[in-house]
Order: sequence, then C-alpha cells, then structure tokens
Amino acid sequence: MKREIIITADGSSTIHIPEWNEQYHSKHGAVQEAYHVFLKHGLHHFCGLAQDSVLPDDIAILEIGFGTGLNAFITLIEAIKLNLNIDYNGVEAYPVLQEELEVLNYSSILKSQNSDVLFKKLHATPWEEKCKITDSFNLTKQEKGFSEINDDSLYNIIYFDAFGARVQPELWTESIFILMYKALKPKGVLVTYSAKGSVRRAMQAVGFVVERLPGPPGKREMLRATK
Repeated sequence: MKREIIITADGSSTIHIPEWNEQYHSKHGAVQEAYHVFLKHGLHHFCGLAQDSVLPDDIAILEIGFGTGLNAFITLIEAIKLNLNIDYNGVEAYPVLQEELEVLNYSSILKSQNSDVLFKKLHATPWEEKCKITDSFNLTKQEKGFSEINDDSLYNIIYFDAFGARVQPELWTESIFILMYKALKPKGVLVTYSAKGSVRRAMQAVGFVVERLPGPPGKREMLRATK
C-alpha cells in the first residue's frame, strides 16, 4: 500500500495513505492534535486527578498505534518538563519504515533540548524489550495486533490512536474496548480523537464512563473514557 509523507497545517509532518485517504495524524496539525488529545486531555488530566492524592511512582501509558512515535515523543518531552516518571508501552502491528522516520520533522518542530537525539533513540530501541530512554522514561514497543493485548489492570492511561473507524471499523468495537477496560487500572483514562456515536456507545457498553470534550483543530469533539 502506497504511503506518502505530507505536511499538516501546523507545519509538522505525517504519513498519508492515498488508497484510504487516511493519515497517521490530523491533516489540520499533527503536533497540535497530539498535544490536545493525548497530553491535555490524557496525561495532564490524569495528573490533575491525582493532585488530591499521590501520583504513582511510574505513570503507565499504553499507546494503541505507536506509528510514527509522535505521541511517545511529546510525552517524553513533557515528562522531562514536569519531572514525571513514565513507563510507556506502544503497540503497533505494522512498524513505520526507517526511511519514513528519517524524513519526519518532529524534532525540528518541537525544538526541545536534545530532541533529535531523543526521537532517534525512541525508534532505535529494539522491539519487545523494555528500554531506558532517559532516567525517568522507559519504553517498550510491541509488534502485534490490538486484539492480542491481554494485560490486566496495568495502565493509568491509554492513548487510543488507531486508524479511524471509517477504514478499520474492527478496531473500534466492543470486543476491543473490553480489552482496553481490562488493561486499565481503576480510575484509569482512555483518550481518543474519535467522537463517533458508535464508538462512544461501544465504550459505554463495556463499562466506561464517557465524556465528550472539545476536539483538536478540525474536529468539533473527541472522547475520554474513565474506568
């Protein structure tokens, strides 16, 4: 299947699949979408919930669709800024090719200290092994289908960033969200860019409490689900 590198509205790049007319990230701004959906309404929200209690020693995050590594990269940058310890697990059935990774411009767009080194390190680590990216950020990349996830109460946050239901409806079903619900710890949160009614109903059917939230640029709404 043909894949192209395109530039989105905020100047950051993503991968476009012409056959599906689908992108790995929003054409309205890849970095903007990632920060809005996964950082603001995922990581920051979770940290806010924990202010009245105690944050876990390690915040465990599961990403559904590791893809270009953008969500892991911005989480790493944020962990450094906020002095957070993160245990990050990314699941990807079809890893992005090295030649594609080399032309993504996230390091130059984000311009954090050692950004280029850190982005390359995220992708240079071997799959199926827990690897230390920094003293406070561990990464495990798993090459497998989402239906193969069988974790039980391991994660505080899930970044659900699968391809859209228009092209892969099987990834947005009750059977998948049962696995997500099981994988989360109590009071854990799942965030996604999707706001489809069928997705919200599937989440509710397996036990999630679901909120509609303002979406990133180009989308009116997004969803956050809490266990």
